[in-house]
Amino acid sequence: MQAYKLNATIDESGHLIIDGPLNIAPGKVEVIILQPVPSLETSTESQPDKPRRKSKVKAFEGLFENALPTPPDFDPDQARWEALKEKHNL
Repeated sequence: MQAYKLNATIDESGHLIIDGPLNIAPGKVEVIILQPVPSLETSTESQPDKPRRKSKVKAFEGLFENALPTPPDFDPDQARWEALKEKHNL
């Protein structure tokens, strides 16, 4: 197999959109997707003075300390709607 590296985007409906035309022969291909994710070391080192989230519930004591921050563009209503659509096959 020949390997190609290219940039692509996954849209909100889950479709893969390749950012440009491919100069390869037509036919079946195998796709491997690598998505970068922020590591815990990177996120904690870049924000050393960030206040720690604490919980009054003993069972959740260490849960929030290593949790990644919520992305600034996160919409909880949209996330709920997406989960409901997936659950009920809408």
